[in-house]
Amino acid sequence: MTEEVRIKELQEKMAEERGKLLSTLERLSDEEASTPLKPEEWTAKQQMSHLCEMESAYRAWVEKALAEDGANLDGVQGEPVAIPLERAHLNAVTEHIAEMRAQREKTLAVMERMRPQDYDRTATSAVFGTLTVMQWLRSYYRHDRMHYDQVRGEEPTYKPQFRSGKEPDQRRPAAAG
Repeated sequence: MTEEVRIKELQEKMAEERGKLLSTLERLSDEEASTPLKPEEWTAKQQMSHLCEMESAYRAWVEKALAEDGANLDGVQGEPVAIPLERAHLNAVTEHIAEMRAQREKTLAVMERMRPQDYDRTATSAVFGTLTVMQWLRSYYRHDRMHYDQVRGEEPTYKPQFRSGKEPDQRRPAAAG
């Protein structure tokens, strides 16, 4: 069973990394957030939409593992978010920030209902392999850290471990606006 100290550490890291990221994003103008720092990279607005979509997906994966230990996550998707990636540039930074906060509140509500033994449950995805709920939840703050580095124009200190060895292409065409 996962120790309470590890759960508290997880909660603290989630709050710390999200706080740093939001602080950086809140200082961006809409123009800055709509312009990629480097060619071929996502804008800050696209990254915010992506973070919300992944927050929803990770949460769906955790909930599936909570409902069924050893669950197969292939085909399990999160609920739609208010600002999907292809519509990222149609919304203001403040709207993205609000959606990021709303998505995190939903995640924290799931965690609030969890018991220490729930963190040891597992689920398997074709992209990431088999992970415990604790490992899925750690993905939140690591993902935040990666995008924190990216929106600041730095090489990410964290790189996800994909089962195939390479990151899936998650780009989608932008909506006309």
